[in-house]
Amino acid sequence: MAAPSHDHRRLGDFTTSPRVLVIATVAVIVAIAGVFAGIALLDLIRLATNLAYFGRFSLAEPDLTETPLGIAAVFVPIVGAFVVGLIARYGSEKIRGHGIPEAIEAILLGRSRLDAKVAVLKPLSSAIAIGTGGPFGAEGPIIMTGGAIGSLIAQALPVSDSERKTLLVAGAAAGMTTVFGTPIAAIMLAVELLLFEWTPRSFIPVAVAAIVAEVGRTVLHMPSPIFPFDGTMDVTLAGLAGWITVGIAAGLLSSLLTHFVYGCEDAFLKLPIHWMWWPMIGGVVIGIGGLIEPHALGVGYDNIVRMLDGQVIATAAIWLLVAKAVIWAVALGSGTSGGVLAPLLIMGGAMGAAMTGILPSASPGFWALIAMAATMGGTMRAPLTATFFAVELTGNTHVLVPLITACAAAHAVTVLLMKRSILTEKIARRGHHIVREYRIDPFALTRVADVMTRKVETVPATMTLHQAARFLTDPQRTHPSFPVVDGQGKVLGIVDPPSVIRWRRAGKRRNMPLAELLSSEHLLVAYPDEYLDMIADRLSEANVAHLPVVSRADNRLVGYLGWKDLMEAKTRLKQEESNRMTFLHGGRSREETSRPV
Repeated sequence: MAAPSHDHRRLGDFTTSPRVLVIATVAVIVAIAGVFAGIALLDLIRLATNLAYFGRFSLAEPDLTETPLGIAAVFVPIVGAFVVGLIARYGSEKIRGHGIPEAIEAILLGRSRLDAKVAVLKPLSSAIAIGTGGPFGAEGPIIMTGGAIGSLIAQALPVSDSERKTLLVAGAAAGMTTVFGTPIAAIMLAVELLLFEWTPRSFIPVAVAAIVAEVGRTVLHMPSPIFPFDGTMDVTLAGLAGWITVGIAAGLLSSLLTHFVYGCEDAFLKLPIHWMWWPMIGGVVIGIGGLIEPHALGVGYDNIVRMLDGQVIATAAIWLLVAKAVIWAVALGSGTSGGVLAPLLIMGGAMGAAMTGILPSASPGFWALIAMAATMGGTMRAPLTATFFAVELTGNTHVLVPLITACAAAHAVTVLLMKRSILTEKIARRGHHIVREYRIDPFALTRVADVMTRKVETVPATMTLHQAARFLTDPQRTHPSFPVVDGQGKVLGIVDPPSVIRWRRAGKRRNMPLAELLSSEHLLVAYPDEYLDMIADRLSEANVAHLPVVSRADNRLVGYLGWKDLMEAKTRLKQEESNRMTFLHGGRSREETSRPV
């Protein structure tokens, strides 16, 4: 067991400073702005729908099945898609797409900088697309819009890139909370999809923003939960089998939908016309699909209500699933503006409603709810977000276990079947790689004593500069740097070719001993009980490749540490992962089984 660290008071579980309180305060302002942006988006969608399908200037909740346009309604999505195409081409191309992939790309590749155009044009284009029948959700647009608001506020303040990212995500979480009344799910979405870290410095401001947004929407008397549901099911082995079955089916559906969307996108890429016109082709499909199944148009929250009430029979559910999937995949593949979350809920719920007859007995709408969450969790690769989202949408905590079971099963299926999710596939197609497996840095858990070289070749402090030059240029030398020690074994420094060259250029005498040459230089060392993350910073800041390791008690040399030794910690972790896989490959690691003979 390693001895206690001499500087243990510097060590801590977290590295967060009081600066987090400043960013959390700014997050309150971002959240308030996000609330108004969310309300504006919902009003814009209702206004666009009323204008497009009923010819009236109203913010009332419309029912597309009652439009007086008849067969002429087929042209509404086409006109809306044309307008969106114009906005994308002459306004900002960043409004195209789901919303969440664009937010992720801005976070990882754009230093979390979004411009004012996105904050204005994204909700406008999405409202037009959804209001003219587009089968999309409002969550992607509001996440992008809220994120843009957070980014713009951050850009006006003296904050770091990391803090700007936090405020961008805080705006996204506030927007999502405003639209759906799901603060916990919004926070989980930030953790699972947007932050790419799990630290108090980011979590606290995002949580503040989501909470403030929930309080704000409550003060404004917005409904919560928006889809009340009190159904449940007894916890039995048959029930468990049903939850897993629905999860597996949702995972398969998630995989199919993802391939369908990007298959449509690939087909559009082959067209010999400018991408501005692609949404109009998607609009044709939406219009025809709307004539066949009007319930597939728009956000479709009424579908969720009917499925949770158990009012959708299997035949109607299958028809809704197919119609929604086709028009959604084609429209999304065409590059128009809209979110994926609400459509996933509807398609998953339709699948669950269709399967109800072959599953164990439960409350009406129960299986539809479980399938909604599982399809969302599997497709977005966010099982915790999907679980809490379903609970907060319905206000029903009694379905937590069935929900997490189905979401975990769907997650397992999609992770094994697909390398990327529907959100990260778009980013990968632009040539960027994203890793969504988060682990603690092995450098933060590994001490110097665990990886240092213990058998060290040294040179005496009495060696002259001339002797050191000859020693270092000897062909028998296997490495370029050596610790210099005095008669008591204490380290005075390191001699290497760059230091010899530096001393010679400075006019140092050839017969000057190393002890004298090193006496005026700052001694950099490592201690056996230090952690590698500290050492990596020290090596980088000093621009050196090696450090002598000395005892705290008497400064005697006990080892030697270089970048190669640091990499051993990561290599060891990889080897441990490989060793855990050996039972699946007949006692050999995955690398060994895949190696060509």
